[in-house]
Amino acid sequence: MKKDTILCGDCIEKMRSFAPHSVDMIFADPPYFMQTSGCLNRGDGTRFQGVDESWDKFSDLHDYDDFCRLWLTECRRILKPTGTIWVIGSMQNIYRLGYLMQEMGFWILNEVIWTKPNAPPNFTGTRFQNRHETLLWCSPKKASPYTFNYQTLKALNGGKQATSVWDIPICLGPERLKGPDGKKLHATQKPEKLMYQIILTSTKPGDLILDPFMGTGTTGAVAKMLGRHFIGIEREEKYVQSARQRIKSVRVRMDDFANLVLDKKPPKVMFSHLLKKGILKEGDYLYTPTHKKARILKNGHLKSGRLTGSIHQLAAKLQNKNASNGWLFWHILTKNGYQPIDILRRKN
Repeated sequence: MKKDTILCGDCIEKMRSFAPHSVDMIFADPPYFMQTSGCLNRGDGTRFQGVDESWDKFSDLHDYDDFCRLWLTECRRILKPTGTIWVIGSMQNIYRLGYLMQEMGFWILNEVIWTKPNAPPNFTGTRFQNRHETLLWCSPKKASPYTFNYQTLKALNGGKQATSVWDIPICLGPERLKGPDGKKLHATQKPEKLMYQIILTSTKPGDLILDPFMGTGTTGAVAKMLGRHFIGIEREEKYVQSARQRIKSVRVRMDDFANLVLDKKPPKVMFSHLLKKGILKEGDYLYTPTHKKARILKNGHLKSGRLTGSIHQLAAKLQNKNASNGWLFWHILTKNGYQPIDILRRKN
């Protein structure tokens, strides 16, 4: 199975040739079966280009369910026991997909809500503005081990635990691929920031990601940038060609986030080791997450007001807890702002 490629054809047929348990992560953006008819016009009278493509047409809901059951079956067969699948949809299809996936034995880890601050309005004024889509993040079964890069996501979220609500704009401007007529090439092109969050959540460098509905190649572009491998499947030749050109121009960007530096098991280092090496010294200050100071003592303990103790003991005391990880609680002030002292033991 060749990596870093886009296959042109039907996803069900193509996936049948894949070896069992060969893929680390799957991102599926299937047809939503929008069931729209007629034209949608903006307030100024211009036409809004929604989803009106042949690939989103099905005879009825039973026909759509049969199609989804087939591609989901193949996804489950080729997904590694340690892998996960992300399926995105909206009110038209996400409940059907969730039902099918649970019937097949998938275990839903999270329902993630992607909110779109720049979503188009409801032009007719007859309903609420539809401003979100839903992602189902699932493992092959309930007891499956899986990748979740908790510390990386927390750092990306400003040091706070990442939540299941992601506020990400739809792609516009240079990111949106255009056709020869100057209009958007694909009606449902997903933003790179969304895929960046998904890939950093549930993969490691070198993992293989499958996108059975590749479209204009967002999954492949971000996977390449983050040092992951990909296989895309897309039946529309015009999308395949555009996706290949797009991905070819992407450069790999292996920074600390892509390398999951924060989620790698830290080395066994004593805090006193940092003092012996001169990385920190007596009298230096460390800071709590709210930027309160604690001074380093000669014996390697910290002092804050009348309280003293090791980095772990004092962190616990200040939080009124029985225990606390001082490597993550205490921070140093750098040119890039406050950083947990955990970075010091990982680099030294």
